[in-house]
Amino acid sequence: MAEHTMMMEEALVALLKDKKYFSLRDILSTMNPADIAAVFDDLKVERLPLLFRLLPKELAADTFVEMEPEAQELLIRGFSDSELREVLDELYVDDAVDIVEEMPANVVRRILAQADPDMRKQINEILRYPEDSAGSIMTTEYVTLRPSMTVGEAIKRIRRTGIDKETIYTCYVTEDRRLLGLATVKDLLLCEDDNARISELMEENVISVGTLEDKEDVAQMFSKYDFLALPVVDTEGRMVGIITFDDAMDVMEEEATEDMEKMAAMLPSEKPYMRSNIFSIWKNRIPWLLLLMVSATFTGMILNHFEDALAAQIVLTSFIPMLMDTAGNSGSQTSVTVIRGLSLGEIELGDLPKILWKECRVAILCGLTLAVAVYFKILLIDKLLLGGEGITLPVMLTVCITMAATILCAKLVGGTLPIVAERLGFDPAVMASPFITTIVDALALLVYFGVASLLLHI
Repeated sequence: MAEHTMMMEEALVALLKDKKYFSLRDILSTMNPADIAAVFDDLKVERLPLLFRLLPKELAADTFVEMEPEAQELLIRGFSDSELREVLDELYVDDAVDIVEEMPANVVRRILAQADPDMRKQINEILRYPEDSAGSIMTTEYVTLRPSMTVGEAIKRIRRTGIDKETIYTCYVTEDRRLLGLATVKDLLLCEDDNARISELMEENVISVGTLEDKEDVAQMFSKYDFLALPVVDTEGRMVGIITFDDAMDVMEEEATEDMEKMAAMLPSEKPYMRSNIFSIWKNRIPWLLLLMVSATFTGMILNHFEDALAAQIVLTSFIPMLMDTAGNSGSQTSVTVIRGLSLGEIELGDLPKILWKECRVAILCGLTLAVAVYFKILLIDKLLLGGEGITLPVMLTVCITMAATILCAKLVGGTLPIVAERLGFDPAVMASPFITTIVDALALLVYFGVASLLLHI
């Protein structure tokens, strides 16, 4: 895909240099708006306005929505008032809201000044909802029908008003703005009686969401029910908008990116990596690095406490990295699995006992397997091949028992902390690999020296 984009970019630049504008327009008219936006994002900024003006009006608006905020801002600043008004007239309200949220204040004022009064009112209404709510990602452009309408009247209404709606496949039946049911275009077209009432055809058991519902929960509903659109109602049950599948996909992508950043011990970033400057990346990474660095002090304190034991059995030192890394990896496996289950709704807060029982059995199997493997590893590599001094049977047993015990501890910790975080109202993703690893490292050392004290009498 990247190679195709590069080839298209080179072809467009060559035609632009030769001033073959009709050929440029013909090529651009055959492309998908997302592909055009991808090509535009890689072009030099001075070429963007001319190429954008070559696009047909509707294609230009669709392409504008797909472009990066920096490119959008550049074009808006270069637009005349009439050009900006033409683009805004072709945008759906939710797309206009997304653009407004990304622009600086002076650009927002100009956008709102050129938007027609109805769109300006709708934009302001949506902007009043909390950032993470269903209301913030909905569109107010949808088809409504009355229950008393006939099928023929409904089809005429769709033809008359549907051109300005984001989707016409699902039509919502309302009375005094209260949601009563829905009817699909398929239902209307396949109905043999044009005089049948919508109230006879509509589906009454409609799933809807409130304006203040968390948008991540709403996105999960699309995955669960395979919706194309989802109605949004206010606290009084009046329909105020719909959320479409493409907006739910954007939410899923944003939330997945945010969770990955948290699981990698970073604060969520507002911009993609290639558009982030080094100071914003530093600001997102340094708080967790400082916290983890300080928390690693406990590991050092444990090592200092058992300094005499290590001096008596220096060979124990060589196995510390292996035990800590294996325990950390084991805990991370469990925590990531539980965090993902929580985000998908597969795991509930009350499932903690079941999770611990399952992870306990998994830990026994993993621990025994790795204990046997590490026994033969020490015997064949450390003792025979490398000729390690001081490797005795008690030392080998100490390492093997510690391996099994720390894996059990790591998996129990990894399964517990995300659910505890969720219960306390924190994002479970913060309890991912780095945090779990730090805790498990300290536990691994305590178990290691505890077992060594019993078997080696140090």
